[in-house]
Amino acid sequence: MANKFGVIGVLAGVAAAGVAAGVAAERALVGRTRNETNDPFTHEPFGELPYDQSLTVTTADGLDVYVEVLEPADGVAIGLDDEEPEPTLIFVHGFCLDMGTFHMQRRYLDGGGYRMVFYDQPGHGRSGRLHDGEYELPMLGEVLRDVIDETVPAGPIVLIGHSMGGMAIMACAERYPDLFAERVAGVVLISTSGGRSEVGKLGGVPELVANAGALMPVVSRANRFSGPMIDRARHASSDLAWLLTRRYGFGTKRPSPALVSYVEHMNSATPVDTVARYLRTLYSHARYPALQAIRDKPVLVVCGGKDTILPVAHSQEIVRHLPDAELVIVPDSGHVVLLEHADEVNAAMQRFLDRVVK
Repeated sequence: MANKFGVIGVLAGVAAAGVAAGVAAERALVGRTRNETNDPFTHEPFGELPYDQSLTVTTADGLDVYVEVLEPADGVAIGLDDEEPEPTLIFVHGFCLDMGTFHMQRRYLDGGGYRMVFYDQPGHGRSGRLHDGEYELPMLGEVLRDVIDETVPAGPIVLIGHSMGGMAIMACAERYPDLFAERVAGVVLISTSGGRSEVGKLGGVPELVANAGALMPVVSRANRFSGPMIDRARHASSDLAWLLTRRYGFGTKRPSPALVSYVEHMNSATPVDTVARYLRTLYSHARYPALQAIRDKPVLVVCGGKDTILPVAHSQEIVRHLPDAELVIVPDSGHVVLLEHADEVNAAMQRFLDRVVK
């Protein structure tokens, strides 16, 4: 999803070269808002939740994908029935983020009898990066299949994807419809899109950025030399990045400063080289036909009512292709609805799982 939120990394990198000098007032505002009292997440251990097993899944492309597995607390997972293995929930995060995007869902569901798998997408978090070329969504679909094969060799699965993670699920469905027919018990799509359609371009990305595909070879070669320098400059302008994250990631007027900081940390940790190599394939994403592979499955679609990156119309378009899907729109929420309004998202997911995982 070549969107405004993913472009934050690019904007912050450019800002570090000169724009940051003109945002003194905004920096003062950041200082005030970051130090707000009564923030319920001030001491939240973001990125530090426990797991039972960590492993590395090596893909056919030679990428090392970092994975964490949580087993049911009592060793007995909720099952579909007594004759079938218990299902596993697999979480797939979005662009310029990492598995920590699902922090609130992981904390909420842990101990509830579910087996869960989380992983960092290629180029993100603790996973490896491509040496050459661009990241493509079919490859992300392959990565999801590799993670399934390594962590859930048998039994049903529930796939939960946010933003680009939802697109990766669609890419996997497109390539492996038999896997979905035989093993997928349900799908949750959060703040994502099936691609360009009558709902418009992804997130209203300016043409200068959205059509940057032709420049990607040049950008990729340049980043080999300038990427580390840009990344250092981008970290130096974190106040501007924080403001951009709050503006484009959240919908409430005064979101938790700790939440904004956490999302900005994930974003700023994504190398500009990774950002550049994803742009074209995300903007050209078009996988509405792939939704046929999950048309007969239980599907939950969740989005924020004030998402400026992938507006509500994108979720409504998915539901138009999946008329039996449940659509939950969370008012006053932006693109990271699963963090910003975790209680509402968790409640919707719990109802869905209660129906799917019996």
